[in-house]
Amino acid sequence: MTSNYKLKEWLIEALNHYGGKASIVQTCKYIWETHMEELKDSGDLFYTWQYDIRWIAQNLRDKGKLKNIIQNKKSFWEITN
Repeated sequence: MTSNYKLKEWLIEALNHYGGKASIVQTCKYIWETHMEELKDSGDLFYTWQYDIRWIAQNLRDKGKLKNIIQNKKSFWEITN
């Protein structure tokens, strides 16, 4: 079963796919397109994963692993060096 730990891995995977920086929508689309079956089989997480991914990103920002960038009223996540 998929867990928040997997969501964290998938978030980093998605950002790496886009060169280290992507919008929230791009990130969630990538996760859905590449991990759809796992998400469908994840029980209650299926209904909350897009909410949970934002909390995971916040946790990564708090630890200094992600930057939060706002451009043109659109939020982007970027991996720090």
